[in-house]
Amino acid sequence: MDSPGKATDASTSFILTSGTSGRVNALLSLRVLKSLLMLINAFILLLLVLFRGRKRSISPVEKSSKEEKQKISRKVPVAMVPWRSTLSVTGEQEAAARRALAVKRVSQDDDGKSAREVFLFVTTRGDTLFTQSWTPVSTKIKGLVVILHGLNEHRYSDFAKQLNASGYKVYGMDWIGHGGSDALHGYVHSLDAAVSDVKAFIGKVLAENPGLPCFCLGHSTGAAIVLKAVLDPKIEALIEGAVLISPAIRVQPSHPILCVLAPIFSFLLPRYQFSAANKKGMPVCRDPDALVAKYSDPLVFTGSVRIRTGAEILHISSYLQQNMSKLNIPFLVLHGTADTMTDPEASQKLHEKASSADKSIKLYEGFLHDLLFEPEREDIAKDIIEWLNSRVKA
Repeated sequence: MDSPGKATDASTSFILTSGTSGRVNALLSLRVLKSLLMLINAFILLLLVLFRGRKRSISPVEKSSKEEKQKISRKVPVAMVPWRSTLSVTGEQEAAARRALAVKRVSQDDDGKSAREVFLFVTTRGDTLFTQSWTPVSTKIKGLVVILHGLNEHRYSDFAKQLNASGYKVYGMDWIGHGGSDALHGYVHSLDAAVSDVKAFIGKVLAENPGLPCFCLGHSTGAAIVLKAVLDPKIEALIEGAVLISPAIRVQPSHPILCVLAPIFSFLLPRYQFSAANKKGMPVCRDPDALVAKYSDPLVFTGSVRIRTGAEILHISSYLQQNMSKLNIPFLVLHGTADTMTDPEASQKLHEKASSADKSIKLYEGFLHDLLFEPEREDIAKDIIEWLNSRVKA
């Protein structure tokens, strides 16, 4: 087991976080349990109202319209993508503003070494996801890397360019409710839907680049999504390996009863936020400049975690804990020992239980959650690239 990092002081005065475990624990803490229980009576009344109405029949026209939406994902010009009618006017405008900013950033980034391109990826549900690619200009492409960000973040361009310099074409997808993609910012109705989106996106990437080996790289909740996707035998057969950075495999609430309450409240008030979800003392990295850049980025959601989003993270982490032994693909898992957002011991357990013949783990002593934004990010990037290079056929 490699532990290249030395113990360092992980304390900092920054209080904003968007990590998985800490924010979900805050959301489901005993401090808010009392207020949640006070709402139960109102929820019961709401349930009575919800189930009083009769089920509305679907007209042939509506049925036909619904069937037309169940089309395969595709690349379309930005101007041709319609906004979903289910979004509120405010939510639609907010998502449009985020997408415009994401597109603008790509168009303004021209360093002469990486060619960037934007694709709008339409899911079978009708949601439009912001995706992009980084292609090396002068380096021969020897492989593909699909990057999936973590909860409430949107920033991997610098690392993508490092991969370009090493001969990898990189693709990134903002999953639903994040970055330049559809839905209310920070709201994830279903992580299973995000898993399905990743599977379809991988198919698109491979169709555009036949013959090249493809790897997936996920951070935090993004790593959890990657893990669940590659447990599908069809996806397993397409992927050469996975890099899992601070994966959200274990997220434990403060009290066991909250595991029961979370699904109930996520159904009744899915978009609701608790102010207690932002806690002091849980920074995501030890680089002050990286923290400022993250939390001043309008594409990064810095509000309190939404109830449904938190419940979905609990659900996928529970699934992964029960299915670790089914993982067969080559993988590298990296985790900081001082990570307060996701559990490094869960990564060790994954490494122990996975059936993969080719599996590696690196624990970085004293490092925090966002490894690629730690002061030692160059060393971590080197570890990842060396692992990729050793698994690409010459």
